[in-house]
Amino acid sequence: MTSPGSRPAPVRLLLADDHPVVRAGLRAVLDTEPDFEVSAEAATAERAVALAATGAFDVVLMDLQFGAGMHGAEATEAITAAPGAPRVLILTTYESDADILAAVEAGAAGYLLKDAPPEELAAAVRTAAAGRSALAPAVAHRLMNRMRTPARALTKRELEVLQLVGEGLSNQQISKRLFLSQATVKSHLVHIYAKLGVDSRTSAVAAATARRLIRR
Repeated sequence: MTSPGSRPAPVRLLLADDHPVVRAGLRAVLDTEPDFEVSAEAATAERAVALAATGAFDVVLMDLQFGAGMHGAEATEAITAAPGAPRVLILTTYESDADILAAVEAGAAGYLLKDAPPEELAAAVRTAAAGRSALAPAVAHRLMNRMRTPARALTKRELEVLQLVGEGLSNQQISKRLFLSQATVKSHLVHIYAKLGVDSRTSAVAAATARRLIRR
């Protein structure tokens, strides 16, 4: 318990990003906040999950893309599934619907873009640490738009299928990647075409990319 007149315990942070320069930049910004303590760094999602399990952190700042191995949404789900887990704040360059939905469904407490000003980052960390949701304005706007037009919004699974189409995978490859039958993949594509108002894979990818539904 904090004694009268003493300072409260700092918010203990874990930085998870595979780029050393990014971690160094984040540390430099966060170290200027008197109520933050950057306790550790992780260069892989797997390492972040292992460190988070120690119970030594209040908030994990998690990138989405780590190259080979586990990605950020998977790590977020693994971390938040544990009792007494730290809050996970996604900090990424990606703002597609596919990425946002994957992170939110994985249990992320917030979603911020890496170009956010330092004061917005600090506020988001404090918000997450306090048990509330912290969303970048652009991310909140995209989620609100999905809620306003649910009939036209692609589902998480449809976004996953379309993202893989955009990466050049065939229906057979998509079925293996997502553990779906090829008939189910084709059914998802039919629904995707109808919602986007297109009639081909190429047009669907172009439309979804233009609307920032999937990554470029």
